[in-house]
Amino acid sequence: MKPSIPAPRCTDARAFGRVAVLMGGTSAEREVSLNSGANVLEALRARGVDAHAVDGIPALIEALLAKRFDRVFNILHGNKGGGEDGVLQGLLEALHVPYTGSGVLGSALGMDKIRTKQVWLSLGLPTPHYVRLEPGDDIKAAALGLGLPVIVKPSCEGSSVGVSRVFNEADLAAAVELAARYPGELLMEQMIVGGEYTVGILGDVALPSIRIVPAGEYYDYHAKYVAEDTQYVCPGLDGTAETQMQAQALAAFRAAGCTGWGRVDVMRDRDGNNFLLEVNTAPGMTSHSLVPKAAGQVGISFEDLCWRVLETSLPQEAIRP
Repeated sequence: MKPSIPAPRCTDARAFGRVAVLMGGTSAEREVSLNSGANVLEALRARGVDAHAVDGIPALIEALLAKRFDRVFNILHGNKGGGEDGVLQGLLEALHVPYTGSGVLGSALGMDKIRTKQVWLSLGLPTPHYVRLEPGDDIKAAALGLGLPVIVKPSCEGSSVGVSRVFNEADLAAAVELAARYPGELLMEQMIVGGEYTVGILGDVALPSIRIVPAGEYYDYHAKYVAEDTQYVCPGLDGTAETQMQAQALAAFRAAGCTGWGRVDVMRDRDGNNFLLEVNTAPGMTSHSLVPKAAGQVGISFEDLCWRVLETSLPQEAIRP
């Protein structure tokens, strides 16, 4: 059964004022963000929104201090200048500038995979077993404790940046070296063998799940943004299994303090058990991206999706003109 999607709250583009579409930035996901931002900008302009591209946080600060924009559509990805880690959100809160997506808490927590897991586990939500890796830790002991194969990744990156799948002890050192190139803590995680899924969140609604079927062994950066042979099955499940995954994803999103829109990634093992991986608070909006695919399944076009995301920057009491 398809989720019930409320009608847009706003029908007049003038209600948004002048909109900064914030893209690019300085994170490891800059190129993906520029691609996403260009698509969002085109979609909003097609709907009559007075939208303009802004590359990175310093340029945005200059524009906001000059009072050139009324609100921000944040499509930056990543942390450390990527605008998805709560720093940008705190700045905009201090300047009283409305923006799309999650606030300070949800953005910061969603960017930190380790602390997101801690919250989920405290609430009984399922996530793979993990170990935080600190300098000098015995990585072989950690891997053996979890049981090979394992995944090694930075705790605070997205888009599969710095991620390695490790099947043999001999490959652990190289995986840790790769992940350590990125700022923040490192995470070693139990590898769940099964299907890879994602669930988009729009407002208070979980969109249909998507099962991701890459042509290669796994869904890496190439499969996400370059390859044309990755298959996307939507909805990814049927019946009770689908509604259960949607409910878990929405619960995970809310538990992390996230609001507005986003995406929750899930693994489903061969016994039908779901394992929450991470929350994305500013998902990609490229031609390969997943939230637009799920939205399309319930009749929401890309332009309409961008409009609805922009609506998340409006006060809750905003009424259709």
